Amino acid sequence: MTDLSQYPDGLHGYRSHKLAVRTLMIVFTSIAFYNAIELLILLFFTFTRYRGLYFWTLLLSVVLGVIPHAVGHLLAFFSLAPLWLSLTLSTIGFYVMVPGQSLVLYSRLHLVVNNNNVLRFVLWLIIIDAIILLIPTTILTYSTAHIANPAIIRGYNVMERMQLAWFCAQEIVISGIYIIETAKLLRMMPDKDRRRSRILYELLAINFVIILLDICLLLVEYIGFYSLQTTLKAMVYSIKLKLEFGVLGKLVDLVHNHRSQPTSSEHEEYPGFVDPSQITTDVTHAAPRELRPGGRRGWNTISVESLPNSERDTRPSTQSTGKSLHPS
Repeated sequence: MTDLSQYPDGLHGYRSHKLAVRTLMIVFTSIAFYNAIELLILLFFTFTRYRGLYFWTLLLSVVLGVIPHAVGHLLAFFSLAPLWLSLTLSTIGFYVMVPGQSLVLYSRLHLVVNNNNVLRFVLWLIIIDAIILLIPTTILTYSTAHIANPAIIRGYNVMERMQLAWFCAQEIVISGIYIIETAKLLRMMPDKDRRRSRILYELLAINFVIILLDICLLLVEYIGFYSLQTTLKAMVYSIKLKLEFGVLGKLVDLVHNHRSQPTSSEHEEYPGFVDPSQITTDVTHAAPRELRPGGRRGWNTISVESLPNSERDTRPSTQSTGKSLHPS
């Protein structure tokens, strides 16, 4: 860990002549821009109705989060704009990008969690953490840039490390809930249900990746590479948003189609004289335990009723009607 009284390198322009560091900063920022633009295009091509917490948190996290944060720090490090403009852009991006990514995870949490107390806990955790951490960080950032006495610099360095660790812990908690609940669902699923198990394994994987990326950010920050950490942050959050968009959207498809017609691979499990489309119950398993008094919830408790009203009237999936699914 570096000296906490040391002025953050790059806040008034990156003065080092290390070509490797400058190159990495440009590479990280370029990847963040690419991911943000690609995700923005995918959003408008995927959604037919632009509403709902999931859509708006994704959109704002990209447009007002990743892009301004990356642009602001790039302008500051290479002294391409007035300091107040660079700080304002990066601060706006930070305000939207970091809590926004947690809200994206929260917006789909109800698909795997049926406990309203857990959902309320996560929502209040995001709101309270944002209030407690964002306001002091902003005050100390501007004070360090324009006043820069030793006490303020030390306070900024402490707060910068604390807020990064706190937000990482928050995302690890949310990802941990996903991992636990997804593992429960996998244990309750029929073994033959390959498609659902694949999506749930993907959900497990992205949450483990989110945790690893947060740990990488913490390591870079505590080693003392302030410039790399701030540009790496935009890239990391753009990657996390793309991963979440790729997998969390599939959970809606699962909700709409857990009672849909069997796939071709499932058809092969029945004799030729049996029409699987006429089978309305699972003839290979006993009745789900949730239908019995005191039984545990099973896979079929994930239903359309768990979706917000704005997402219950989406188009049917390709498996059931031949049309593509477009979440609202």
